Amino acid sequence: MNPAHKLHFPGCKETPGQAHSNTVIILHYLFIFFFIFIAAQPSIAKPKASDMVIDGQPIDLGQEKYRQLFQELVNQHNFTTPEIQEIFAGLVIKKRVLELMEKPWEAKPYYLYAPLFLTEKNIATGRKMLKQHREILDRIEKNIGVNREIIIAIWGIETKYGANQGSFNVFQTLNTLFDAYPRRSKFFRKEMIHFLLLCKENAIDPKSVSGSYAGAFGQTQFIPSSFRAYAVSFDDDDKRDVWNSVPDILASIANYLKKHHWTMDSTVYWELGSELTDQQLVAAYLKGWRGRVSWEKIKETQAPDIPQSPGKGQLSIVGLELPKNAAKSMRYIAGFPNFQAITHWNHSNRYAMAAVQLAEAISTEPLNGVDH
Repeated sequence: MNPAHKLHFPGCKETPGQAHSNTVIILHYLFIFFFIFIAAQPSIAKPKASDMVIDGQPIDLGQEKYRQLFQELVNQHNFTTPEIQEIFAGLVIKKRVLELMEKPWEAKPYYLYAPLFLTEKNIATGRKMLKQHREILDRIEKNIGVNREIIIAIWGIETKYGANQGSFNVFQTLNTLFDAYPRRSKFFRKEMIHFLLLCKENAIDPKSVSGSYAGAFGQTQFIPSSFRAYAVSFDDDDKRDVWNSVPDILASIANYLKKHHWTMDSTVYWELGSELTDQQLVAAYLKGWRGRVSWEKIKETQAPDIPQSPGKGQLSIVGLELPKNAAKSMRYIAGFPNFQAITHWNHSNRYAMAAVQLAEAISTEPLNGVDH
């Protein structure tokens, strides 16, 4: 061995066995140092979908996933090849759609999220709409069985009572999400097919529809599959018009909630306080909008005065973040089946509670069964 490359320890004379032992010790510490160094490095973030595209870049319709889509449209949904070529011609990516999908409003803490909708203007307009459309709402409550205040509140949250229906081209949006948003590509493929079918069924030009960055449209902000499943005509014609017909718009919102088990005049939520006292309730809260716990368990462990759930249905546990200067950090509520109907509309407990609070603000009656 070249002496210049040999490791020495002062005051010690190495035997061959000691040299080997010392080398093992040094390698051991080198490995430890290496792993500490690696662990200390900032983690490399996975690239966002919006980082992988350029705004306006053409969508490659020759990809296998598009060939399979076109084949399905022809074989299962009676589209012709010329129709498909015309509809899909010139599609490009809308990068802003991806950026917004990566930063949903519902991710904000509740004390920042709710004020976006609980504005003086939104409340005042909601009260005006209750009076203006009283006769339509009377018929909806009688024939469908959903409380008027929650219908108006959802209308107000979704589009500010029709004033803001979205400015994104829905067909471009759905294609952007199908092509360049891998996490939910399959979902938006399904929605694109529903969109093309509803356009065909209702004689609508697919390229003419505007909506949200998630592909929702009209004053109801239905996604395509929800339009086909829940939109109704309530103005004595056969056309389901969620863009311009107020009777259709309000009845379609009501029909959606009714199909998801809304019960007229039933409790929507119940206050549980600032802390959860049972592990089953905590577990249900941590599962988000899908979490459930029995009414009996809540009555036994947290809220002895809670009214019975319709049909003894299970309840959700909702945590709402309070402002940082508040005495407590959280407000917990039990979400009854009516509350859960709203979370089917939008899979966010924050959204559902904002809708409930707006409904209470425009109404003279609370939705938790307690007079204020």
